[in-house]
Amino acid sequence: MTKLDKDALAKLLQGRRIAAVSGTNGKTTTTHLLAAAVRAGLGADTQRLVTNADGANLHYGIASALSTAPYADLAVLETDERVVADVIRLGKPEVLVLLNFSRDQLDRHHEIKSLARSWRTALEAAGADGPVVIANSQEPMIVWAAQTAKRVVWVETRSVWAQDSALCPACGSELRGHDAPGEQTAQRWHCTGCDLAEPEPAWSVSGDTIIDPEGTVWEPKLQVPGAFNVSNAALAMAAAAELGVPAGTAIRGMRKVTAPAGRFATTTIGDTTVRLLLAKNPAGWAEALPIINTDTVVLAIDSVAADGRDVSWLWDVDFEQLAGKNVIAAGPRALDLAVRLSYAEVDFTVKQDLAEALAGHPNPVDVLATYTPFQKLRKMGGLA
Repeated sequence: MTKLDKDALAKLLQGRRIAAVSGTNGKTTTTHLLAAAVRAGLGADTQRLVTNADGANLHYGIASALSTAPYADLAVLETDERVVADVIRLGKPEVLVLLNFSRDQLDRHHEIKSLARSWRTALEAAGADGPVVIANSQEPMIVWAAQTAKRVVWVETRSVWAQDSALCPACGSELRGHDAPGEQTAQRWHCTGCDLAEPEPAWSVSGDTIIDPEGTVWEPKLQVPGAFNVSNAALAMAAAAELGVPAGTAIRGMRKVTAPAGRFATTTIGDTTVRLLLAKNPAGWAEALPIINTDTVVLAIDSVAADGRDVSWLWDVDFEQLAGKNVIAAGPRALDLAVRLSYAEVDFTVKQDLAEALAGHPNPVDVLATYTPFQKLRKMGGLA
């Protein structure tokens, strides 16, 4: 389609109310949550909505999804970080959700500040025609990128990854955290050399609850696990509100999301019951490792283009927390993982073949994988 018409994506974006979702981690799940919230707001008229539910978030994937529903006037689009500027320029989205920013696939994305700068520039160029940005207030790069937007709705999450936020993206000075007013546990960051600082949020996450701008406390009670998904839900709720969906309606929709594109799905592979978890970078692994709850854990690693060819990120993951579990290193880069586990003093075995790694376990097994092994596991488990 795009070979026949180089302007196909631009044409398919026109005439729709668009909510775009981007960030390093959580794009697919948040897109599913937001789409479910919007769908709940539409009631029986769900054919008005189109979304790229399988996570194909580059130009071709977005065009393909939109082409399946040419008359849908609402689009919730997962958008790769490198495609955000083009979607802003070509589609004039009504809402843009910015989740987080950390290093990922360094051979493809390179320096993440260059991506943040492209967002900042695109938002500035869009001016009054640009989107309302729903942004994570705890991410300095996100805050800097969103500064040029016409309006920002800030959402305070409970981010656990700060290793990519040592220096101010505006001036290069050191970033430091400090106690938020009236809160003993929350940390707010600020720059030591300029006025860039964590903004006051309209929405916030407190434990397993979400607090809206009116101070109402909502319990999302999601079917997808992890504190990070409560944060994703808060951002989705804020975006849904901008699209006219009340918080209660949004939550009812989001509770229907179970296994977005196979994430967190439980299935049977061979004779073993497995739960599939996806993590692609150190920040993602930092969120995923604490929700592992099985005695046996399979870690599957690859380094083709979709995973990122550079596996040095393994050394930034806290594998030490797996001590005491039966860990199996699998996938084409299992030996690289084995070296890292050795330094972490975690007992492990190596079974590079995925089927072999999953064979013969009488009890359920959590499988944590990078993108390419994850897609293979989905097929092996009949989920794709």
